[in-house]
Amino acid sequence: MLKVLKNLFKHTSIKIDKAELTRDPLPDHIAIIMDGNGRWASRRGLPRAAGHRAGVESLKRAVKTCAELGVSYLTVYAFSTENWKRPQEEINALMELLVEYIEKELHVLKQNNVRIKTIGDITELPTKALSRIKKAEQETADNKQLYLQIALNYGGRKELIEAVKKISADVLNKKIQTEKIEEKIFISYLYTAGIPDPDLLIRTAGEKRLSNFLLWQSAYTEFWFTDVFWPDFTAQHLYQAINDYQHRQRRFGGLKK
Repeated sequence: MLKVLKNLFKHTSIKIDKAELTRDPLPDHIAIIMDGNGRWASRRGLPRAAGHRAGVESLKRAVKTCAELGVSYLTVYAFSTENWKRPQEEINALMELLVEYIEKELHVLKQNNVRIKTIGDITELPTKALSRIKKAEQETADNKQLYLQIALNYGGRKELIEAVKKISADVLNKKIQTEKIEEKIFISYLYTAGIPDPDLLIRTAGEKRLSNFLLWQSAYTEFWFTDVFWPDFTAQHLYQAINDYQHRQRRFGGLKK
């Protein structure tokens, strides 16, 4: 029985051709927890920074594949509010990689009509990283092929607390009445306001938890887990995740018609 359960989370043996993916239902929004960079590097006797660098290449592949398939939104978990607990050397390497990625890939993203947007409290990021992020957001603001949402210094609990603070302030300032607060109003105060909830959430490296990522938005999201470390994640793995998603029934608490 244990062997059967383990196999449920191993998708690497099934090869999916791109042509096998149907247009309907194609997930409109895919979210990814890009996990396993450090372990990938450690198993090769490399510094953790090397794993993060390899992970950037996987991100580039994922962006390219989503754009080709027609996925509208891709949200990736790049740096959490808890990641500040990591060694300063690793944090510095991550921030340098962020700057390098934007500087090298911005023209490619612009050419491919990809829009960049960040969610999280980016004001706490280093000055250089912050300036590059703002530049990328400004220069891709009109792009419409793929909306690339990067979660930086992001925490789902912090997002909810910040939303409550903003709503409370608006209630005190009589901009909104307490009895008028409903789900649609609450959503408008989140970092992701105006963005549909993820249809499919992928987590790599064998972990099976949300880790404080998109807590509100993932209420009815379909999850897909794989043991593959993020640097080894390919377009084929993305095809497998989408194919699995397309064979599920999403009832949102109701019954299938």
